[in-house]
Amino acid sequence: MIEKYRSTPYFKSLDASWKEGIAASVMLAVSEYYLIPFGLVLGASAVEIGLLVAIPQLLGSFAQLLAVRIVRWLGSRLLFLVQGIYLQAAILIPMALAPFLPDSWRMEVFILLATLFRIVGNLIGTVWGSLASDYLPAEERGKYFGWRARVTGLSGVISTLAAGILLFAFKEKAQAAAGFTLLFIFIAMARFISGWLMAKMQDVVFEHDTGTSFTFIRFLVKSRDTNFYKFLLYVSSITFATQISAPYFSVYLLRDLNMDYLSFTGIQLASVLGGLVAFPIWGRHADQVGNAKMLQLASFLIPSIPFLWLISPHPLWLGLVEAFSGFLFAGFGLCAVNFIFDAISQSKRVQCLSYFALFCGMAIFAGASLGGLIADRLPPIGGSGLCTLFVISGILRSASHLLLSGKFTEVRTNTQKVSSRTLFFSTIGIKPLFSRTSDTEQEI
Repeated sequence: MIEKYRSTPYFKSLDASWKEGIAASVMLAVSEYYLIPFGLVLGASAVEIGLLVAIPQLLGSFAQLLAVRIVRWLGSRLLFLVQGIYLQAAILIPMALAPFLPDSWRMEVFILLATLFRIVGNLIGTVWGSLASDYLPAEERGKYFGWRARVTGLSGVISTLAAGILLFAFKEKAQAAAGFTLLFIFIAMARFISGWLMAKMQDVVFEHDTGTSFTFIRFLVKSRDTNFYKFLLYVSSITFATQISAPYFSVYLLRDLNMDYLSFTGIQLASVLGGLVAFPIWGRHADQVGNAKMLQLASFLIPSIPFLWLISPHPLWLGLVEAFSGFLFAGFGLCAVNFIFDAISQSKRVQCLSYFALFCGMAIFAGASLGGLIADRLPPIGGSGLCTLFVISGILRSASHLLLSGKFTEVRTNTQKVSSRTLFFSTIGIKPLFSRTSDTEQEI
């Protein structure tokens, strides 16, 4: 796959990017799937779990408003990325040592470190998205980034499995903290390696036109009737509804179902595998029919996830549901970012990516905080108040799709017209519209 880009001026960066992504995904997968279990081992309550998710997301999102200024100050997006990655890796080390802190303020310090970790990570994501989008023309991004996501997703699968095996070896409650310490030191080392690989990429001159700059307040006032603003409200609404329940699925598995770490890892691994399968499929379809159409398909199906959780507590069933969930959310995330790449000019991209992350961060903060506040106060379904929370989340996800998915439109003009039903069957592989080796439409 990578060889087809050898003749492009940024082949060196494209080649280094997927390798860096492998190391980065080790850190990302483990920190995403095992941060909340680490918090539970440290003694976090449901409210503290909510804060562990909500506060880092909110402050990390607000910090991204500084992304443009930081890049302009440093004069280089690549320089910022390399330094930011090394800083993020360094933050993981004191996080790994959290079990050795006094009980009275252990969680407060852990939440603070998680917040710093998220702030730096969000800034890295915004600037990386801006730089990486400059390496390829719009019509090539879906294929390359879909392929890259599949490769790095495999790294995430392996690291998630390895993490679960490690924690299962430390399954005794008295040993669990030591297992998490080793795990987080390991992903810190992986992040240092990704920084070294990032330094091998090429920088692209950041064309920031001060005449096109706009503050967040001005953006809110001037953009209310724009297609991009409607897109932001749509994604934020889906994110809010999702985050009411998503952080507490791990709590449900480990606390309410008393699941061991190996079974927990298997379920999380199913989600990663679902995403691994999804990236090339969603990327290929989005290149042909547009990102907006694919987003609307994803948000139509996303509300089913929390209801499917309730059917059975068996690990095999929950693994299947999480594989489906991973398939949907991987596609949703990929198409959302690619929609921004298509909709926003290069000079405004860092700023708009920052505002996108801010909207999503506020939605995550609101959703996770609300979920944490009401989780232990809801009447139980099947013996757990979290199941009631899942129902509420599913209803709100459906409302978000029905009210907002049709408000924004595709920005590309060279897309194919395909019915939603045909697109659904093509995406899940029953009647493929587009071949895996080309972008030509196939007869059905």
